Amino acid sequence: METRIYKLCSQAEWSAALAAGAYTGSADDVRDGFIHFSTAAQLAATAAKYFAGRTDLVLVEVDAMRLGTALRFEPSRGGDLFPHLYGALPLDAVVSSRPYP
Repeated sequence: METRIYKLCSQAEWSAALAAGAYTGSADDVRDGFIHFSTAAQLAATAAKYFAGRTDLVLVEVDAMRLGTALRFEPSRGGDLFPHLYGALPLDAVVSSRPYP
């Protein structure tokens, strides 16, 4: 299993997560019932497909080992296994967060 996974979200969403003590996901995450993440190898394609042209993004790096059984790698785009978190992202699992160009 990947030890680091990544989430792209808006600065507003991330600020709200910091204030709340956990990240509960974007509108798409809530609709789908889990928080979408990418591995390092999947990140560029995810950014291009879902976030093209956005200038308000934050890249959140997460220690996957801290998420336990709520994290599942499931087939998605092109049959690749993507990390999906069934539940809120606890801030103590976050390794770093920084603006995404």
